[in-house]
Amino acid sequence: MDGPEGSAGQPGPAERSHRSSVSSVGAREVQLKPKHQPYKLGRQWPELLLRFTDAPDDDVATDEPSLQFRRNVFFPKRRELQIHDEEVLRLLYEEAKANVLAARYPCDAEDCEALGALVCRLQLGPFQPGQPTACAVREKLDSFLPAHLCKRGHGLFAALRGRGAKAGTSEQGLLSAYRRVKEGSGDSEREAPLRTHYQAYLAKCHELPYYGCAFFHGEVDKPAQSFLHRGGRKPVTVAINLEGVHVIDNREKHVLLGLRFQELSWDHTSPEEEESVLWLEFDGNNEGTPVNKLLKIYSKQAELMSSLIEYCIELSQASEPTAPQEGAYGPSSAPGSSPPPAQRPQLRRQGSVVSSRIQHLSTIDYVEEGEQIRPVKPKRTTSFFSRQLSLGQGSYTVVQPGERPDQG
Repeated sequence: MDGPEGSAGQPGPAERSHRSSVSSVGAREVQLKPKHQPYKLGRQWPELLLRFTDAPDDDVATDEPSLQFRRNVFFPKRRELQIHDEEVLRLLYEEAKANVLAARYPCDAEDCEALGALVCRLQLGPFQPGQPTACAVREKLDSFLPAHLCKRGHGLFAALRGRGAKAGTSEQGLLSAYRRVKEGSGDSEREAPLRTHYQAYLAKCHELPYYGCAFFHGEVDKPAQSFLHRGGRKPVTVAINLEGVHVIDNREKHVLLGLRFQELSWDHTSPEEEESVLWLEFDGNNEGTPVNKLLKIYSKQAELMSSLIEYCIELSQASEPTAPQEGAYGPSSAPGSSPPPAQRPQLRRQGSVVSSRIQHLSTIDYVEEGEQIRPVKPKRTTSFFSRQLSLGQGSYTVVQPGERPDQG
């Protein structure tokens, strides 16, 4: 996956905002550093598969990696705002669109419709009243909306599950949003530059806290359903960028946990110690009692995730304070205006897919003195809370664990 990058001369805007990436079904994705040679990495592919994936031996033997052009995880959004080259914007747009349609960037339905409307504008041209636009949109609905929002239900079972109504609502919402897409001032319908619509799409994606993330695959424990029934595990995607870490439910397409780096501590265990695990520790409460919560993410990519978190924090600490941004996307932005993240509270709707759902996670809870208040004892014998790295005025409280019998 992603790792620390070096610099290679003075690259152009496309090279700064993008890096080569090798990927396959079995091996997920590996972002290459400038010094990497794809041919040599391809020859080591079976070793990477065995080390960082759970792919069966037969799949490892037949898997073929592919070289792709992906957004550079370490490229700040504030610098992306300064890009005006239409071809570079198109590359960024295509990758963001693919992540939205694949639900790797979970979005609320109204945001999916707004983004889909811009895709309609770019693929079908300006909305024309009286034209067979609805038919064109309906035929290619999965090109504009994520699959879980455009399933066409038929029959009794679809009606009972509400899929038909949900799909119809999304389709009508998409058409309404398409009708509202504005053209640039002074642009004719035929000659309107696509750049403004690429910028509008990316500006909307910038509101998502996991935009530009590197993605990892793992599992978390489900909360126990009853005293005699254990919860098992659920597959998740761990998204890491320069701002923080998000744990996303693969099935439900919503965020389970979102943390900025100021709000967490982390560590990982290697296969030599026990099953590969990424540990995230953060503040919370248990029935009104302030506690520190410990989340266990099972993944062969735990070591990669831990390294990426550490490197992102180092980059954030080394970077200068965010300066007023110029050339922001969209006609309403002006030099010296606030950065797009200030708009993020608009996404915090009740029940938003962006909001954390701690109640859907099984965590180990501690009080400040380090006493565990749930009858679950971690296998680890050393504390990792000292690894918490504060960025400015963080809200995280470092735990001072007491001595345990197994440490005596």
